[in-house]
Amino acid sequence: MRLEAQNLTKAYHAHEVVNIKNVTFGSGGLEGLIGPNGAGKSTLMGLLTRRIAPTSGDIQLDVGNGVHKLNPLKSHEVARIGLIKTNQRIQGFDSLTIKDSLRLAATPPKDEGFASLFAKERDSDEIEAKVAQLVEAFPFTDRNGYAMSGGEKKLVDILRCLIAEPKLFLMDEPTAGLPDDITRMVMDMVRQKVANGEMRVVVVEHDLPMIWEYCDYVHFLSEGSILFDGTPEEVKSNRVVAEKYMGV
Repeated sequence: MRLEAQNLTKAYHAHEVVNIKNVTFGSGGLEGLIGPNGAGKSTLMGLLTRRIAPTSGDIQLDVGNGVHKLNPLKSHEVARIGLIKTNQRIQGFDSLTIKDSLRLAATPPKDEGFASLFAKERDSDEIEAKVAQLVEAFPFTDRNGYAMSGGEKKLVDILRCLIAEPKLFLMDEPTAGLPDDITRMVMDMVRQKVANGEMRVVVVEHDLPMIWEYCDYVHFLSEGSILFDGTPEEVKSNRVVAEKYMGV
């Protein structure tokens, strides 16, 4: 698994938000992306998933069955290859129950659409087992009903991504809006999936204790550029990171 961006830039008028010579994700198991507010982290995630068009540069993804050039693709085509990202802002799930949201996310691309929930050709038993396993793992207010709070909607968004079985999973501020105990349950599940070889993960997060605890490798982004990367201990002890981010 390897996601690589080269000479990647994004500028809005005269203001350059991202300028990265080279960065690779997916080789370090569970990776973190940290940096101060305004560093360009969310813009970089948007570029990688093709939700934002780059000003220049090349992005390619190798998931083991050949190298896919992402520049010509749309965001939904990138997701079908296996690069999936959570939503930074909580998304509304008012029209679907928790289980129906997960059922829809588990639908193969050829069967997409709400009507496919009831299509005979789908392996409903397998999907129902996956849905039940995820829903039962967390203390939803009503597992057979709707997401009742912002935290539950955030959790549903994460589970929708997981049930789609990403090859590379980008988690944009997963702790925002979640209670500490649920955050730990989510990250333990994600770490186990990484350990099992099911996927690789990149976590964009301001919660540094969580980054230090869960991540095997960390990238530091500041002013649109990757200034340093390494193990959590190497990043924590780096002088540039300490000055620009930790204020020490």
